[in-house]
Amino acid sequence: MVQIDDAGSGSLVGGTCIGAMRVETGEFVFDFIPVEFYYEGAFEKKAYIGKCEEIVYSLISKLNVSKHEEILICQGYMFETVRHKLKQEGFNVHSTKIKDPLQTVIENTFQEYALSLGVPVQYVKYTRYPLHFHRILRWVYADYVKRQPLCKTGWKSWKKYGHLNIEIAEDILYKRNYICLKCGKRIKPGSHVKVLKYTSNCPNIIYLHYRC
Repeated sequence: MVQIDDAGSGSLVGGTCIGAMRVETGEFVFDFIPVEFYYEGAFEKKAYIGKCEEIVYSLISKLNVSKHEEILICQGYMFETVRHKLKQEGFNVHSTKIKDPLQTVIENTFQEYALSLGVPVQYVKYTRYPLHFHRILRWVYADYVKRQPLCKTGWKSWKKYGHLNIEIAEDILYKRNYICLKCGKRIKPGSHVKVLKYTSNCPNIIYLHYRC
């Protein structure tokens, strides 16, 4: 039996991981829909769905899936066209909610990918809401020019919150346990810092090293 699922489609940052696993052997293959498929223009044309279809065909080819082998595909809209095409071609396809073993593996794969993009570990792991939109938005605004290209800019939420006015000031930060969201290093208490202020769904204050 082969499971097929996605991870990261709900993350503001990065593309989407598409993975396939043969349950009996643990064979796991994956690929990513690049974030460019979620840029404004491409997103409205649902280019990511066509790319998802292309990746699914590539993954089942790598696993040498036969038409007799059961294929469980995520019931999400992203897989709608490829489910239909595979059924038409005679594959044994079933639409369902994907659970373990693939679910955990593909979520971990996307988490490692997000970390490779520079997203802080505390935004990805060890949190009740990993990759939460407004927390990730703080990280993006901390280095906007560099990180904006990593975002799914075709989203309505990006159009609403992705071009906010940023107030920049300076201050001395005496509080402990602050991390500079630009370089990722700790800010020592008593440091001269740069302060970014903006309002999204609530007022936000970001502290950076003064020279970051």
